[in-house]
Amino acid sequence: MTSTPSLTRTNALSQRLCALSREQFYDVYKSFEWPERLDRDRLAMSPEICTLAGTGVWDDLTDEQRWKLAITETGNLFSNTLNGEKILVAGLSNQLYARPASAEVTDYLHHFLDEENKHMIMFGVFCRKYVGRVYPTKSFAMAKKLAPGEELLRFFALAMVVEALSDHYNVRVMNDDGCDPLVRAISRLHHVDEARHLAFDRAYLTELAAQHLPGWDEATLHGFQAWLAGFIKAFWLTFYNPTAYKDAGIDDPYEVQKLAMEAPHQQALREEFSAPTEKFFRKIGLLAEQAAA
Repeated sequence: MTSTPSLTRTNALSQRLCALSREQFYDVYKSFEWPERLDRDRLAMSPEICTLAGTGVWDDLTDEQRWKLAITETGNLFSNTLNGEKILVAGLSNQLYARPASAEVTDYLHHFLDEENKHMIMFGVFCRKYVGRVYPTKSFAMAKKLAPGEELLRFFALAMVVEALSDHYNVRVMNDDGCDPLVRAISRLHHVDEARHLAFDRAYLTELAAQHLPGWDEATLHGFQAWLAGFIKAFWLTFYNPTAYKDAGIDDPYEVQKLAMEAPHQQALREEFSAPTEKFFRKIGLLAEQAAA
């Protein structure tokens, strides 16, 4: 019989996070007012973090196109996060009471699951109301044969990438007085919840890595590190969505995607946003030192 893992730091943190989640509990249906149309005088996303910022395409856009692009880019960001959170919700619900876990971790996973479901609701409403759809994203397959602890490490590493990279956009927008007030409010609420989730991810991954990595052979470790580096790269690609460009009235969206991905400003932005998470993964051994953004 598999024993419950000893996660001293994670258990103590989970108790504090549970208290915060209860203290900050909210009804997602009463948290926002949804206007018929977003503010015509404000962009839905800070201009410098739009994926066409730093390109000639952005410079050539009309004010109307920039307004539309900021909405479709926000819809794409929210869709990416929603699609990632669908995986988290499924995984978290499957993990509850199905594997050994402390009472403290189990209690917090209930809050984690509740909050991720609320995020899916608010992102889904925004996308349907202002973009007309939730943008689909590619699926990311997991390996079928996994070493002890690898499934759990992959799951929470994936969760951390989705949450951490998206959170950088939330922070920029919520602190930008020039952005649409509804998008700022959604971004702020999401950031507050994600700060707790990321704290849990870091503590749990640190203790899981310390518990399981010493028992892995070199091939297993290198395989995990290659998977994680590949996932980060693939997830970044989803931010540059040709369909979102097309919905904003931009011609040659696939050429624009390639141009944007290669733009120095965008490369620097990805490196800036990825750096803290990649540094953490390297510190606990989940990412190789030579991994790039």
